[in-house]
Amino acid sequence: MKSELNAVYVVIAREFIKFAREKGRLISTLSRPVIWLFLVGGGMSRVVAPDDMGVPYMQFIFPGIIGMTILFSSIFSSVSILWDKEFGFMKEMLVAPVSRFSIVVGKALSGTLLSTIQALIILLLFPFIGLKLGAAQIFFILCISLVLSFCIAALGILIASFFENFESFNIIINFIVMPMFFLSGAMYPVSLLPPVLRLFTSVNPLTYGIDALKYMVFTEKKILTQDFPLGMDLAVIIAASIIFVISAGYVFERRK
Repeated sequence: MKSELNAVYVVIAREFIKFAREKGRLISTLSRPVIWLFLVGGGMSRVVAPDDMGVPYMQFIFPGIIGMTILFSSIFSSVSILWDKEFGFMKEMLVAPVSRFSIVVGKALSGTLLSTIQALIILLLFPFIGLKLGAAQIFFILCISLVLSFCIAALGILIASFFENFESFNIIINFIVMPMFFLSGAMYPVSLLPPVLRLFTSVNPLTYGIDALKYMVFTEKKILTQDFPLGMDLAVIIAASIIFVISAGYVFERRK
């Protein structure tokens, strides 16, 4: 048990050291949600009236922008798996006398912590769009961000485990990420989508994460904000996380 915990710690520590050395990664990850919030959100707020959404449009998309930060930072954190494969470090980890699940959990937790830190930075922009959040709301938003980050990071690890080079992974991941974002209720309510598209949103874990974030941000406003019960949101995210971790561990075991 101790060796498994040490393996998880080593993986997390290594990812944090790499992240600290790649300062441009933080800037590029945070610039995207800031642009979407103030440029896209600011432009659309001129078109979408507050009565249409129940809240001003920039406030409505704020949970979605937090979700965007988590999505991109978490799922692209799995790129490190491809670099580890290319430079041989993955082979060293796989021959170590530890469970493959320890490697998966370590990678997922490192992505989770880094993504949550970035989500916190975006969250601190709430006064600039007229939102008022209490300390309890901020705490629960961070809790949901942690759970959602772990889920998306585990999904990224599962996908990365099937590839041997960065180029192939990058093509597939970009094909997956943008549909996940647009079919998550981040920019518009899921209830307004056509039935066919609502089917895709129902199998998108990001949908439930953003919906849970809406519960925490809009505690007193229920007009066109939440699409599912909060308990359902959390249950789906946790269940998806377990499935992704087990599946990724199984794939790692098969490809050792």
